[in-house]
This record gives sequence, structure tokens and C-alpha cells, in this order.
Amino acid sequence: MARRLAPSVNAGSMADIAFLLLIFFLVSTTIETDSGISRKLPPLIDDPTTADIKKKNLFRVELNQLNELLVEGKPMVIGDLKSAAIAFLDNGGGPGDRSCDYCKGQRDTQSSDNPNKAIISLINSRETNYATCIAVQNELVSAYTDLRNREAQRLYGISFVEMKKNLKDARDNNDRRRLRERIKKIQAMYPEKLSEAEPVNQY
Repeated sequence: MARRLAPSVNAGSMADIAFLLLIFFLVSTTIETDSGISRKLPPLIDDPTTADIKKKNLFRVELNQLNELLVEGKPMVIGDLKSAAIAFLDNGGGPGDRSCDYCKGQRDTQSSDNPNKAIISLINSRETNYATCIAVQNELVSAYTDLRNREAQRLYGISFVEMKKNLKDARDNNDRRRLRERIKKIQAMYPEKLSEAEPVNQY
């Protein structure tokens, strides 16, 4: 009786199928990337001797190694930080042309002259909890956002956040240009001047 050979499978096309599957997964898979916190560094000063920041135009925010918040040297809870920052930024207490005609603050002569002069200085310890740092930064950025929303609503009947969203969705060039101009105008009214110093060691 003749011996039967086992049927062989033609595997010549398996390599092609594996290659096609590899390409499919490479094209269809999305790779998540870590994103940091958006921060704009202050512009360089050509002549450092000309930099003259008045003490009243500087809002000092400190976080120590125990995650305690100090604002202008006084203890404060994080929940009160945004309202304190808004009061500082929106004060408009400068004399004459250094004042702010759209500010709705107390116009205290001992606080900031106008939003263009107002600087928030954030200093934290190396031992400060990361989550606390982010919470403080969020409150400070939220203060700028609230003020920008208010002025955008007053001038254009739409919030600043909605304007930025509409800019992303806009398809018409004229709409994009108009939205960019309005956004820049609102940003110029309340420029985000948030200075983050290098963390320090506290003992």
C-alpha cells in the first residue's frame, strides 16, 4: 500500500498578511503624548537696570514645604486665592494715565496701578506637593480667565473661552481673522503676567 504524504499548507502569503496587519495597526493606533502646563515666559529685558517694578504692582504667592499658602506674607486657603488675585489684577489704582478705565476694582492706591503693570509672582518650595502647586496655578489662571470673560462679554457679547473655541472651529478666513483680533485685544487688556521662580529649599 502506497504511503500518503501529509498535505502541505502554502504559507507563502502569510508574510504579506502579517505585513499588512502591521501597517494597519501602525496607522490606526494613536500614541498618547504627555502634555505640560501652558506657560509663556516673560520677554527678555535688554537693559536689566531699566526694569523697575513697584512693590504694589507685585502680588507675591508662596507655597512652603508644608503645602501652606502665603499671599503677601499672610496665610490663605486656596479657595480664596482666585478672588484675591482678581482684586489685585482689577484694582486700577494708578494715577492719571497709569490708571485703568475698564477696571472695576477698589482703585486702592496701595495696590496695582493697572493690569498691564500687575505681576503675580509664584514661589514654591522643592518639598511642596505637586498637586498643591497645580491647584494654586489653576486658581491664578482662572482669575485671568474670569476677567477676560467679563470684558469679552461686555465688548462682544460672548465669553473669552467661547471666542477661543470658535476660533478653532472657524473655517472662514474672515471669521478667523476677526476672532484673532478680538482675542488679542482681550489678552492685551488683561495680559497673563505670571512669574514662576525656581523652587527653593526651605528648612
